[in-house]
Amino acid sequence: MKEKPPAVEIRADFAKAAAPAASVMHMQMPGQNPDYLLVETRPPVAARLRYRGGDKTLTTYDLVEQMHYLYVNVVKAKDLPVMDMSGSLDPYVEVKLGNYKGRTKHLEKNQNPVWHQIFAFSKERVQSNLLEVVVKDKDFGKDDFVGKIVFDVMEIPLRVPPDSPLAPQWYRLADKKGDKVKGEIMLAVWMGTQADESFPEAWHSDAHNISHSNLANTRSKVYFSPKLYYLRVHVMEAQDLVPHDKGRLPDPYVKVVLGNQIRPTKVIQRTIHPVWDDQLMFVASEPFEDYIIISVEDRIGPGKDEILGRAMIPVREVPQRLETGKPPDPRWFNLLKPSKAEEEGEKKKEKFSSKILLRIFLEAGYHVLDESTHFSSDLQPSSKFLRKQSIGILELGILSAKNLQPMKMKDGKLTDAYCVAKYGNKWVRTRTLLDTLSPRWNEQYTWEVHDPCTVITIGVFDNSHTNGSKDDARDQRIGKVRVRLSTLEIDRVYTHYYPLLVLTPGGLKKNGELQLALRFTCTAWVNMVAQYGRPLLPKMHYVQPIPVMNIDWLRHQAMQIVAARLQRAEPPLRREVVEYMLDVDYHMWSLRRSKANFNRIMSLLSGVTAICKWFNDICYWRNPITTCLVHILFLILVCYPELILPTIFLYLFVIGIWNYRFRPRHPPHMDARLSQADRTHPDELDEEFDTFPTSRPSDIVRMRYDRLRSVAGRVQTVVGDLASQGERAQAILSWRDPRATAIFIIFSLIWAVFIYVTPFQVVAVLFGLYWLRHPRFRSKLPSVPVNFFKRLPS
Repeated sequence: MKEKPPAVEIRADFAKAAAPAASVMHMQMPGQNPDYLLVETRPPVAARLRYRGGDKTLTTYDLVEQMHYLYVNVVKAKDLPVMDMSGSLDPYVEVKLGNYKGRTKHLEKNQNPVWHQIFAFSKERVQSNLLEVVVKDKDFGKDDFVGKIVFDVMEIPLRVPPDSPLAPQWYRLADKKGDKVKGEIMLAVWMGTQADESFPEAWHSDAHNISHSNLANTRSKVYFSPKLYYLRVHVMEAQDLVPHDKGRLPDPYVKVVLGNQIRPTKVIQRTIHPVWDDQLMFVASEPFEDYIIISVEDRIGPGKDEILGRAMIPVREVPQRLETGKPPDPRWFNLLKPSKAEEEGEKKKEKFSSKILLRIFLEAGYHVLDESTHFSSDLQPSSKFLRKQSIGILELGILSAKNLQPMKMKDGKLTDAYCVAKYGNKWVRTRTLLDTLSPRWNEQYTWEVHDPCTVITIGVFDNSHTNGSKDDARDQRIGKVRVRLSTLEIDRVYTHYYPLLVLTPGGLKKNGELQLALRFTCTAWVNMVAQYGRPLLPKMHYVQPIPVMNIDWLRHQAMQIVAARLQRAEPPLRREVVEYMLDVDYHMWSLRRSKANFNRIMSLLSGVTAICKWFNDICYWRNPITTCLVHILFLILVCYPELILPTIFLYLFVIGIWNYRFRPRHPPHMDARLSQADRTHPDELDEEFDTFPTSRPSDIVRMRYDRLRSVAGRVQTVVGDLASQGERAQAILSWRDPRATAIFIIFSLIWAVFIYVTPFQVVAVLFGLYWLRHPRFRSKLPSVPVNFFKRLPS
């Protein structure tokens, strides 16, 4: 019995793969889903209501709605009476307002405790006219009552910044009947807004049931990315290498390590005086605490290396280079045996050692790319001396969200949402609003702007660290919004609901809507206009460009450094948050993204096609009036050629003025239709979210490989066609087809003589009238020049 040939199996797999592949580059642009569009809002913010300058808080916080809070600052107590038979007191304070209750820490065996804790109660949720501050004694059974103070909410004073903070006062404690008892407590009680200095540090009423250890994870904070530099290591040569095996010459290469970054040079065959002349680049961050570890290794066999010597150089001792100045001179470094490399004393004792010649310096003239180039929020060089002055201010009001998806249904809760905004090196994080699908943050932040062609990113997350969860719990992403500053009009307040769209393995999901207020104010008009004529990146990126192969690797390393540093803050800005904001996986292969880019190119070409169609209609006299007008314009321009350029620029001006009526009224946002996110095949999404290397079974990987071959085949065909046209153009004069080249150069000579003896206007009129000739004088066959061009070899 004959075996089935393997070709049949391959064909079967290919047939399976063909289903998704058939629609791989299927061009169909449906209408945008209305759920995915921006919605303009009219929130009652001061900047909209035009009463700036009346109330002092409104000048600082005019992009958010005012929210009033009742603040209680519990400072300390003294002379508290002892309640236990044991003669000790473990006091704590309970602050009660209606259904809301806040508690300080209890301090063991202390009659003069100091707490310094601030509680905030949202005024709109206040259900009682009385504020009770009760001192209690922590006990095994029921806690003992020590004393209390009662305040009438209507009598509490209002504090408006920039007034100084309210001074705390001593109050005598009273018993349950209102009679004075022994002991005093120091308090400050006032009404304020979110502009109050105590707002970020206060313990808010929606978080009063959270433990002290988890409270920090719910507060608003500002973070700064570490300052990054490119470190250039020029590995030149080494001398007097001593191999372990004296009977063979080594195959040396150099491995340079900085933190988690490892880069090797090329391997030089059989020599003890190798010359590499390799330049390696790394990302270094302030403060410079790391060491550069240079090790020369001998390649003995596949995966087997022996260290011939090592040098350790502190990054803080490495010189800096500003812009295109002369790099520092190279230096010889001693190569020590690995066991002795860390011992300073051994260095001095060694009389002879191998040496390596290195040029190491920090490049301060580059901008270290730590986010995707398409969404950059900062383009300034590393050196503060090379930075330009700011051209304006960006103000962001994070107002509220609505219709959020419940992210904690299995825990019996809703969503604990917070926002993170990133622009430049400054990250802001709002406070976490607990157990709600309609949070109202109303927090306002400001950034300096150095370049209008930058992007601010705002992400919304669900906090997984509010109830003592494990450290490996990950904050869930709810959605992300990006706004390019150059699309905003100056001094205009934009208030919109942005759809929070997240692409998941199950498809595009709308997780709610985020309401933002944005305003871009220009402080240097001339500089801003001049900025449009300057290069995007600092000068060094063009004078000494970084090789393309290195850029993606360096960007990934910079992202990892930023994520690791922000994760070490307290409270941490977690790695999954930073990676989502910086788009760490943006470079990964995605069939959806490839289709989206294909559609973008086709939509661009459709504009060229429309112009060609309009001109074709004129040539074929589909609209005789327009064709006659074009003839008249053509003859005028031929007779007066000095009008050609003015006419072109006048047309551009008129078209620009005409399009002003159709200018976009909203800031840009994620276009689900353009990005193909709302109509992607489930298997394509599964491939996009697959790990690298793949974790899927072999039959699925084979199907995807065949699909990729199908896509690559189409791309290959298009690229090949473009190359063919270019090669035909080159072949005209290269004598690859001797007869064709001879025909062309003879024709060129005749044409040159004809144009020389004939006035240019006559040539132009003859050529133009021939091109615009009536359809009855046209043939359906291709023209002679087209036929000639298509016959050229490629």
